[in-house]
Amino acid sequence: MKIRGLVSSDRPQWESLYRGYAAFYKVDTDDAKLDTLFTWLLDASHPCEGLVAEVDDGQKAEGALVGLAHFRAMPSPLRGAEVGFLDDLFVDPAYRGGGAGDRLLRHLDNIAAARGWPVMRWITQDNNYRARGLYDQLALRTGWITYDMNAETTGRPDR
Repeated sequence: MKIRGLVSSDRPQWESLYRGYAAFYKVDTDDAKLDTLFTWLLDASHPCEGLVAEVDDGQKAEGALVGLAHFRAMPSPLRGAEVGFLDDLFVDPAYRGGGAGDRLLRHLDNIAAARGWPVMRWITQDNNYRARGLYDQLALRTGWITYDMNAETTGRPDR
């Protein structure tokens, strides 16, 4: 298995994986959102970056993508430094437990070290038990609680 940066020719396989990710989290996505995200990931001046896990195991053709990770730098005021933030991590369900998630996370850890980020942070749903089993092996679960504020929660007019 090889972990590498996303390239433009990955679009069809990346899109299939990302649609799987969105479906897992029950988030609607459409072609316009996918176009925007893919453009961001290929734009060297945009903060979002993408990695893919490529496999050749006889079940899929050489160069087949089985996982993805999207990440970025994030300012951490309390640390007075940038840290890494993992926005998305997804592995094809047929390949879970095969090392793709582990390899993607370890690659991200190496990127964090190379960039001087003291930590790579991410969030996941409490009921994402399978992924959390991997996360608990490689990372420290924090006590932070995440909130989302928007027009629906505050009553402000939606724009």
